[in-house]
Amino acid sequence: MKQFESLTGKQLSRRQLLTGSALLGGGLLATSLTGCGGAAQATGVREIGFWHLLSGGDGTKMQTMIANANQANPGFKVHPTVLAWGPPYYTKLAMASAGGRPPEVAIMHASRVPGYAPGGLIEPWDLGLLAENGITPENFAPRIWEKGQQGGKVFSLALDSHPFIMFYNTDVAAKAGLLEGDGQLHEVSSPNEFKAMALEMQKVTKAHGLSFGYLNLGSQMWRLFYTLYKQHGAEIVLTPGRQMEADRDAAIESLEFMASLFDDTIAAKSGDINTGIAEFVRGDSGMLFSGGWELPTMKKAKLPVDAVTIPTLYGTPASYADSHSFVLPRQLVVDEVKRKDAYKFVSDVLKGSLLWAEAGHIPAFQPVVQSPAYGQLTPQIHYANAADIIAYDPEAWFSGSGSDWQTYFAEHIQNVLLGRDKASAGWDGFVARTNDLLSRPNPV
Repeated sequence: MKQFESLTGKQLSRRQLLTGSALLGGGLLATSLTGCGGAAQATGVREIGFWHLLSGGDGTKMQTMIANANQANPGFKVHPTVLAWGPPYYTKLAMASAGGRPPEVAIMHASRVPGYAPGGLIEPWDLGLLAENGITPENFAPRIWEKGQQGGKVFSLALDSHPFIMFYNTDVAAKAGLLEGDGQLHEVSSPNEFKAMALEMQKVTKAHGLSFGYLNLGSQMWRLFYTLYKQHGAEIVLTPGRQMEADRDAAIESLEFMASLFDDTIAAKSGDINTGIAEFVRGDSGMLFSGGWELPTMKKAKLPVDAVTIPTLYGTPASYADSHSFVLPRQLVVDEVKRKDAYKFVSDVLKGSLLWAEAGHIPAFQPVVQSPAYGQLTPQIHYANAADIIAYDPEAWFSGSGSDWQTYFAEHIQNVLLGRDKASAGWDGFVARTNDLLSRPNPV
């Protein structure tokens, strides 16, 4: 095992090495993804591998931020590799780390870190090196900084928080008499008040008051459910080897409210995420539940749109969110020069994340959020408070964005939303499936 010891003095476990070898076929997959040599090395410019799962408008913004960092740092060149969102990405990242050929830096949702840090697949960040690059804990909101930690060490640096929010058509809202004197949407504070608002918008659109596509997409169902569940002030605790701890009454009430929306008046009985967004963009609904990352779509359509956090309907402000975060995949042998380059690259991207805010995300780096330029971004500034009420997924090796756990949620909850199953039956089925996962060890 000595030959696999890194410069940090740590070792990969025999299980990790065997797993990586078996899955990677001796490292061939990782080699094909990270690449080698090339023109940059030939000219003395250090190549920094960077994996991420950002596509569409997010991918375009990230590519610009990478280009800016490369231009500012002639000693290295960051080469991005874009992989498919969800399980494929996280599987390949785990295999590359276990096989010893990962990129120097990667993007990981903060909610996925608990499944990777304990197994030694990612390295902790050095606070001293971060400080040398102008990055300190005080630069982040406490909740976001805390989420990056495991066992007292910082394993992820958040680029953003990307909450599940409510877009609304300002023209529809105005015609429905739902705008206040400041032009902002009338506040509601109960399920019945929300439904009444949606029905007023439906009178204007003649189609629906709300758009929300969810069919065959567990992440969509989970985002709305978990927002409502957390608004009850409820928690979910996932402890390995023990049964799931949750507030069953709060869960069932949240699910029943969700199902009641899909009556073909407030919202369509069924539809996927694309049809929901398209309906809202056409003006056939007044509101849309979706992620802030959909803002570029609304801007491109020149829709008269504003956005707010999802109304607090059960007493406790809460907004489902996750964070795109930077992690350092485990290296068998750390190239200290490249490691410092990775720190510089990440610090440059964090400091330049106003560009990322334009894509609808809330920058995690507080100097950007507190800047006058960010204060001029609308509607971003109207839901920036979501960073203070973030509801990250409950921690477990199997939870988080793009996880199979969200798929299992859909398997038990979709029929509840379609009116085919009772909320109690759907929830109990999901709990049983979760308890089965809790009885298993972390495979990585």
